Amino acid sequence: MPLNVPGILAPVQFLVNPRIIVPSLSIRDIRHLDFDALKRAGYRGAVFDKDNCLTLPGKDTLVPEIEEAWKECKQVFGKGNVLVVSNTAGAHVDAGGIQAESVRHHLGVPVLFHTSMKPAYSCVNQIRSYFRSLRDPIKDDELIIVGDRLFTDIVMANRIREQSWTERFWFGSKQSSGYPAADWNTQKTAEPLAANSSQNLLVSTPPPTRTTLGIWTTGLWVEEATGMRFCEKKLLEGVKKWVIAPAKARAQGKVSTLSGLEARSTENGGSTNAEDPLTRAFVRDIPSPAPPQKQNMLRGIASFFQGIQFRRGN
Repeated sequence: MPLNVPGILAPVQFLVNPRIIVPSLSIRDIRHLDFDALKRAGYRGAVFDKDNCLTLPGKDTLVPEIEEAWKECKQVFGKGNVLVVSNTAGAHVDAGGIQAESVRHHLGVPVLFHTSMKPAYSCVNQIRSYFRSLRDPIKDDELIIVGDRLFTDIVMANRIREQSWTERFWFGSKQSSGYPAADWNTQKTAEPLAANSSQNLLVSTPPPTRTTLGIWTTGLWVEEATGMRFCEKKLLEGVKKWVIAPAKARAQGKVSTLSGLEARSTENGGSTNAEDPLTRAFVRDIPSPAPPQKQNMLRGIASFFQGIQFRRGN
């Protein structure tokens, strides 16, 4: 793996803005994504990391376990609207683009050729330029970014979101950013908190504004860079505990004061997971496979004792 200078510099931005590493939602692998729900919510394009997300590290072929999910993704979004952005295939270290062509052949989608490694702003601009150049251009708030690294893939997703917001502020872009009411399939009718209230005051949570989704895949097909991943995970836990949770508590306090009603909370004292609404909307449960390592171990033990009995019998 070549030296990733933009990735090394990302922690500097993290010190100023810790939320830069916070994903929109977390999944084990892409089998948990409900692509149809994403499309209904207005998402039309997808960016995927390659190593340990779609393929084994250093390989160009798709991991067999996610073949059906990958096929569904391409059918829902369209092959041209799905882009692989890797720090190996298509990067400046890919001499002649040989690996990029191999990945394109095996995965069946375009691979971005980029001069700077993720999460560099120049790489961000190249991604945005690609989707804007399509026959039916895709806007930033219609993109999902999927990857297994917080300081590359998720930082890149948040930088795309920040640039989109900046352009809207300075240039008054009229991009649509809200969910169509009919498309937000998780919107529910609010229930009254006080049945006898004369004003029948309702407290409801509106659907979140659509924006670029940074999706973090936590499952690894092959263990690698374990020390760095451990540090990333602990930093994310710290940001959620010391930055996001207090901010959410303050916001809930303001809502409770303005409404004159006590904010409802979960049994454990209130959820601090800002990903819950998106998880309910876009993540689906799949049955957990039986642990093959445990089965193999038990079979090995049984075979061992059968072998001992056989030798004693002879």
